[in-house]
Amino acid sequence: MTRVMLKSKIHRARLTGTELQYAGSITLDAALMRAADLLAGEQVHVLNLNNGSRIVTYVIEAPAASGTVLLNGPAARTGQAGDEVIVLSYTDMPDEQARSFRPRVVLVDEANRPRSGPSAPDTSAAEGRRPPARTEGRT
Repeated sequence: MTRVMLKSKIHRARLTGTELQYAGSITLDAALMRAADLLAGEQVHVLNLNNGSRIVTYVIEAPAASGTVLLNGPAARTGQAGDEVIVLSYTDMPDEQARSFRPRVVLVDEANRPRSGPSAPDTSAAEGRRPPARTEGRT
């Protein structure tokens, strides 16, 4: 059996802009791509923390140290400059490998530069951290 596992995550990057008149994709700073082990053309999911949108697209490389996180084409309709996003990539792997695999998690500073080195395992579940419960509509 194989499982689809989170391979890498760029956490809370800020969109630097959008380019509607483009075929589609997300353009990322090459340093972020290296830190997250992403290749040009690789499929990613982009989650917008400001509006809740989630899209699937592919990566285009921007110059290193540019801080670029740019939504292109139809994806440009899902965010605006300043929105915080999470960029996720996944991989297939055998069950045995998946049980010990740890994804790369890249935290960024306010200029979209990697903050904590090239790889930090996602330990939120192991540390017992959970998102707060939603309480809207409850009395």
